[in-house]
Amino acid sequence: MTRTVYVNGEYLPEDEAKVSIFDRAFLMADGVYEVTSVLGGKLIDFAGHAKRLERSLNELDIKKPAVFDDLLEIHRELVRVNDIEDGLVYLQITRGAPGDRDFVFPDPETTEPTVVLFTQNKPGLADSPAAKTGMKIISIEDVRWGRRDIKTVQLLYPSMGKMMAKKAGADDAWMVQDGHVTEGTSNNAYIIKGNTIITRALSNDILHGITRAAVLRFAREAQMQVEERNFTIDEAKEADEAFITSASAFVMPVIEIDGVALGDGVPGARTARLREIYLDESRKAAI
Repeated sequence: MTRTVYVNGEYLPEDEAKVSIFDRAFLMADGVYEVTSVLGGKLIDFAGHAKRLERSLNELDIKKPAVFDDLLEIHRELVRVNDIEDGLVYLQITRGAPGDRDFVFPDPETTEPTVVLFTQNKPGLADSPAAKTGMKIISIEDVRWGRRDIKTVQLLYPSMGKMMAKKAGADDAWMVQDGHVTEGTSNNAYIIKGNTIITRALSNDILHGITRAAVLRFAREAQMQVEERNFTIDEAKEADEAFITSASAFVMPVIEIDGVALGDGVPGARTARLREIYLDESRKAAI
């Protein structure tokens, strides 16, 4: 079955969808994106994703597209027409296609942003086997640009990081800057020591994860302590548990870092409980 996608106001079969070769996302990585999970046919944390999207656009001085206030209905329509029970909705907004290549931003009065959305069908998204077996992580140097808090389409180095992990027989990579973990290639990173969750504080150095915010709120409500501070890979190797969070992975346990097993080498009870709480509460609040 051919997917229906959305491009600049039109719902189209995916094989008919096109954007200009002069689109600045293609030429300059000049665009932002969001990925919203779908569970049971409903959107998870949509309001948080919409708020972060607006912030990303503002930080890059990209004009909000005319359809910005209609994004919820566009998401819902794509979920409906593509019959998505569990899956993802990918949204990308770029500075547009001015008709030629130039480093200077085009006039926003004459160049409308490009808006693209598509779905990905992921049956059993919340039942990933990795949640029971855990993930193996390697550490790599973080050489990305300095505004990682903006969710841009500049994903080359995170993609390279995932390939480094794959070649090393691992599942993902945590990036390290000045001796401290920043985040994963497409997720936020955490360790647990005793009853305390430790994760890097919000700044320009990391993405302000929507799932991160929810999980930390639920952790505090569950009487777990939260420390938002830097931690090293060596400290992570001594942790009782570790995990990642993202919109598509939710809460996923980490059982090995750079070949060193954490704890008993199996997913920990606190991580499992956080995943359970997050999924339960998110399903209740889904729209």
